[in-house]
Amino acid sequence: MKDQTFDLIIVGGGPGGYVAAIRGAQLGLKTALVEREHLGGICLNWGCIPTKALLRSAEVFRYMKEAKSYGLSAGDFGFDLDKVIKRSRRVSTKLQKGVGFLLKKNNVTVIDGTGKIEGPGRLSVEKDGKTTSISGKHIIIATGGRPLQLKGLEADGKLVWTYKEAMTPDSFPKCLLVVGAGAIGLEFASFYNELGAEVTVVEALPQVLPAGDQEISGILQKDLGKQGIEIRTSTFLKGMERGADSVTATIECDGKAETITVDRVLLAMGVVGNVEGLGLEKTGVRVEKNTIKVNEWLETDEPGIYAIGDVVGTPCLAHKASHEGVICVEKIAGLENVHPLDRDKIPYCTYAHPQVANIGLTEEQARARGGNIKVGSFPFAANGKAIALGETGGLVKTIFDADSGELLGAHMIGAEVTEMIQGYGIAMNLETTEEELMQTIFAHPTLSEMMHESVLDAYEKAIHV
Repeated sequence: MKDQTFDLIIVGGGPGGYVAAIRGAQLGLKTALVEREHLGGICLNWGCIPTKALLRSAEVFRYMKEAKSYGLSAGDFGFDLDKVIKRSRRVSTKLQKGVGFLLKKNNVTVIDGTGKIEGPGRLSVEKDGKTTSISGKHIIIATGGRPLQLKGLEADGKLVWTYKEAMTPDSFPKCLLVVGAGAIGLEFASFYNELGAEVTVVEALPQVLPAGDQEISGILQKDLGKQGIEIRTSTFLKGMERGADSVTATIECDGKAETITVDRVLLAMGVVGNVEGLGLEKTGVRVEKNTIKVNEWLETDEPGIYAIGDVVGTPCLAHKASHEGVICVEKIAGLENVHPLDRDKIPYCTYAHPQVANIGLTEEQARARGGNIKVGSFPFAANGKAIALGETGGLVKTIFDADSGELLGAHMIGAEVTEMIQGYGIAMNLETTEEELMQTIFAHPTLSEMMHESVLDAYEKAIHV
C-alpha cells in the first residue's frame, strides 16, 4: 500500500464518508477510503440502525401487552434482553457487510487504519504499529463525532453510560436517568420504559426536542408522561455520586437541588466532532469548538482539504452527512448544477413512542421572520387508517406563507410519521405551493391523508374535522 496515489481520499467510513467514496468512484475518481474501526460509522454500528432494531422489539412488546384491544389473546410473554441485543447487533452486522460490498462493487480502495494528514495531499495511515503513506489531490475529512462529556460528569461505561453502553447493557436497569431530551435521549427513554424500567429524563432547556416546534414538543412530553416517563425540563445535572451498583445524581431546577438514586445514568447531551489526531495543525484548516469550519461547498481554509458530516457541526444526522458528501464530491468533479445544502430542507426524525418528524421552520420561527402565515393541523383521531390501526394519538401540522403559498414547515407526531415527512420534503424541494398540495390525490385509507387535510385546514377547507 506504500505511496499509492489517488484522486480522492476520504478519512472516515460513516454515512458521509462511504457515500462520498462511492459517488467519487462513480464519477471516475480513483478513490480511497480510510476507516479505523467499522465501515458504516456510528450510525450503522452504534446509532441510527441498531437503536431502531431495539425500538422495534419494544414496539412489538407493546403490541403484545395491548393484544386484548385488538381482539386477540396472548399467554405469558416477556423479553430476553440478551436476544433483543443480539438481534440489534445482527442487523448492524448485515448492513455493515452491505457497505463493504458496495465499496468493492464501485472499486473503492478501503484502507484499514487511522489517517493523519502529513502535508498537502499526503496522508499517513497507522494500523497495529505500522504506518503506510498515500497521497491524493483531494482529501475529505469525515471522521464524525462522539458523545459530549461534561467535566466531572463523564461516562464510565459501567454506571454512567453513553449510547454505546445503553445499546448493549449487561443487565436491565430497574430505574434509569436520561440526561438530555433530544432524539437520542428520548429514543432510549422509550425503549427502556416500554420494557419496564422507571425512567426519568432531565433537560436543561424548557422543552423536550428543544429545537422542535413548541406545540409538537408539548404533545410529546404529555404522551411520554402518560406512559410513565418522568420529564424534568429546565433542569440541570449538577453532580453524580457513584456507588457499587447505583448512582445518586444531583439535579437542579430554579435554583433548587435534589437527589435521585438510579441504577444507571445515560448521558445524551449532544455530540462533538472528532478533530483530534488528524494532523490539522499542519494545515490551514480552521477548527472552532471541535468543529471544522467549511464554506457552502464543504471546503476548508486549506486548499484540497474538505470536511463533511458531524465534524462540521449540527445537525448531526446521517442523511445530512450523506448529502454533504455528494455535494462535496460532485463539486470536486466539476459537475454542473450542484447545489449547496439547504438547511431548511433537512428532515428531522425521532423514533420514540410516539414518533416525531419535522422539516422547515417551526411555527415560532415562521412568526419571528415576520409576514403573514397560515397554520393548519389535523388529528390522528379523525383519520380512518389511524383508527383502524389503534393509533389515534397524534397530529399533523403545516405552516405556509399566506401571501405566496410557500410551504415553510411541517411537523408531525404519531405512528409512522417518520415515513411520511418525506412527502413534505419533496414538496418543499419542488417549491410546491398549497394549491398543488390541495390538488394532489391522496390514497384512502392512509395515514398520509392527514397531510392533505392539514394543508386544507390551513386555508379553512378541511373536510374531516
